[in-house]
Amino acid sequence: MSQKISSPSHSNSSSSSKHDSRQDSWEIIEGLRGGLSNVQEPENQAGYMLKKRKWPMKGWHKRFFYLDKGILKYAKCAADVEKGKLHGCIDVGLSVMAIKKKAKCIDLDAEENIYHLKIKSQELFDEWVSKLRHHRLYRQNEISSFHSPVSFTSQAKVTAWLQSSDDMDRCTKELSVCEAQLLELNHLLRSMEVLHRTYSAPAINALQVTYSCDGSRPLVHQASNESRASITESLSEFFDAQEVLLSASSSENEVRMKSPLYFQSHKCTAQSVIAVGVQLGCVENGGSQEQRRCCLPSPSPNTSNISLWNILKNNIGKDLSKVAMPVQLNEPLNTLQRLCEELEYSELLDKAAHTQDPFERMVYIATFAVSGYASSYYRAGGKPFNPVLGETYECDRPDKGFCFVAEQVSHHPPISACHAESKNFIFWQDVRWRNKFWGKSMEIVPVGKTHVVLPGFGDHYEWNKVTSCIHNILSGQRWIEHYGEISIKNSNSEKCQCKVTFIKAKYWSSSMNEVEGAVTDHKGKVVHKLFGKWHEGMYYGSPPSATCIWRMNPMPPDYEQYYGFTKFALELNELDPLTKALLPPTDSRLRLDQRLLEEGNVESAEVQKQRIEQLQRERRRVLEDNHMTHQPRFFQKSRDDTWVSNNTYWELRKDPGFSNFDCPVLW
Repeated sequence: MSQKISSPSHSNSSSSSKHDSRQDSWEIIEGLRGGLSNVQEPENQAGYMLKKRKWPMKGWHKRFFYLDKGILKYAKCAADVEKGKLHGCIDVGLSVMAIKKKAKCIDLDAEENIYHLKIKSQELFDEWVSKLRHHRLYRQNEISSFHSPVSFTSQAKVTAWLQSSDDMDRCTKELSVCEAQLLELNHLLRSMEVLHRTYSAPAINALQVTYSCDGSRPLVHQASNESRASITESLSEFFDAQEVLLSASSSENEVRMKSPLYFQSHKCTAQSVIAVGVQLGCVENGGSQEQRRCCLPSPSPNTSNISLWNILKNNIGKDLSKVAMPVQLNEPLNTLQRLCEELEYSELLDKAAHTQDPFERMVYIATFAVSGYASSYYRAGGKPFNPVLGETYECDRPDKGFCFVAEQVSHHPPISACHAESKNFIFWQDVRWRNKFWGKSMEIVPVGKTHVVLPGFGDHYEWNKVTSCIHNILSGQRWIEHYGEISIKNSNSEKCQCKVTFIKAKYWSSSMNEVEGAVTDHKGKVVHKLFGKWHEGMYYGSPPSATCIWRMNPMPPDYEQYYGFTKFALELNELDPLTKALLPPTDSRLRLDQRLLEEGNVESAEVQKQRIEQLQRERRRVLEDNHMTHQPRFFQKSRDDTWVSNNTYWELRKDPGFSNFDCPVLW
């Protein structure tokens, strides 16, 4: 009933060491096989276990658990369970269950939450695992018997799909069709809702909204006794309506102009139209850098025929950076280019560099830190290519006023370093990731700091990144959330600091992607409040009066068909003849597998991906045989063990150039 998850042994170790290795690996507990069966009703189980605290708290706490017919209830004590004062319930039949015997750990991935449990006693651990197995089978059998094939619920189907890769493939195809239809229906409903608000706008007087795109005028929101969350939702609805109305017909515009909302937002709407027009003023592939491309050569491939369960089932609780994935699961960008995406809204740093007040400067810095997550909203369906050791990427953007360079400085562990400069700021970071797959979801935990220096003020800001989690890895519509706390400080001044919290979604609430924060002085007194949504926009101040300081750029046409890329992301892998002549042979834009995937040639991309990965393994073997280590070309280790630029890339690019650049053959 279970499948071992452990690496194959390559040595003639003793049987005891093999046994210890198995004990220290994760074991996924399989569920019901072959449809309905006669599963005897299990006995109830109760007792205390250690449960890992939910974010943002750390550590473990003791909780009383009561297992009844496949439902695991928990509370602070037994009396609370009897009184119904529960902290939560877990349907073990609909959860992916994994155990680690040596550590006496039990993990239950219930999709909306991942529950990490631990038991100190080996005897109790074995007892709980045995009971959970029995209850899980009983619950799955119960679900199967109570639902006909027609009315079977989506969650119950997931349980059955996990039992067979054939079922998984078939159901994945069915889900793809359903998801497309639901998406179309959702768009229709949103359009109808917008039209309803538009035609009824003259009668609306309970809500009056005025704002300006550049934040020079306050956003006034007149509403009585509304919470911060409801205000955020109202603002979101208003902006969404405005974006749809930009493309309305002339007759609809006549009606819309009668609305008080139209006159209050007319200035910003005009600016938005101009901005959209400028952004869409582009040419097809191969155009000059003054006019960037606005679409990819080919849409993203169909991945419904790939069984992720067959790939991931042996990697529960493991780091996925070492797991080989089919090229169809990638997007035609890599991690180095993803780092550059964080500069899409670099104008926030430019504004900070021209803001005299240190507390307002911190507001712009904090908003910039949030804006870096916006592009991920539509990107849960794919993963970036893993850069090979020594791979580089440059992005020279005179239109944005910065030049950027990145390099893969380590392979195991994977470390990507980057550096960007403009006349207003210096930006750098080295990022390391820990990826964990938990059965239904994948957590991405970044390690490292992001740095921004504003030379004009001598400010040096640094901050951490938050945890990201991709849900519905195996089935259903994948979605991504970010949660945790960003702590921003100026290492050259203690005058102010900022904390920004990405709020974890709750399954009983419709609120998603909310962010809130505060800029405080050296005594901890709040000077500015921040709130918004990381995929929409940010505001500072307190309702009923607040200022809009950032809004996500409009998505390009048909973005769903092109990996969910933003306009900026579409441009990152663009390669024109003039730029190509200036690039080193290690630049990501010259990588064959990534380029072939972008062009829609999936089969050739897979062949090249395997060839490039083999070349990397051979280079590593040569280094090991000669007792050598890889030395990055454009970054060096600093005293605090982080990677920083050695400031040679752009000088070398200028003179003598990269035509005779001595580097290993990466592809």
